[in-house]
Amino acid sequence: MSASEQDVLDGVDVRLILQREQKRFDHMIETQHYLKDATLVGERLCYVAEYRGQWLALLAWSAPAYHLKDRDEWIGWTEEQRRRRLGWVANNSRFLILEDAHFPNLASRVMGLCLQRLSADWEARWGHGLLAAESFVDG
Repeated sequence: MSASEQDVLDGVDVRLILQREQKRFDHMIETQHYLKDATLVGERLCYVAEYRGQWLALLAWSAPAYHLKDRDEWIGWTEEQRRRRLGWVANNSRFLILEDAHFPNLASRVMGLCLQRLSADWEARWGHGLLAAESFVDG
């Protein structure tokens, strides 16, 4: 890709993958993501970030961790509230910058674009929006 970093950051688009793209998405996760597993649990959505039709990054959102002490304490949920409301949280289960797409600031840009649309997409697909999205970083 011969585009400048700024051209890519300005032109990157994030969209839901199409059903016919699921096998390609899964294969890339299984071969390039450090977890080597595309399996997702519960409600889920998969996204691709692309620039001029070229896939740059993949993101998958799914059901959150059932028990996460720091999250639950930060939110202030009681056990009953957590049980009832956990379905309104999405976990960033997979995030992969593809091998040929290493541009400074691309990951932040892609995550921001995805989060702008995540709740509306979740509501359209699953019938309810989201209260929060969680993401973990493995150093």
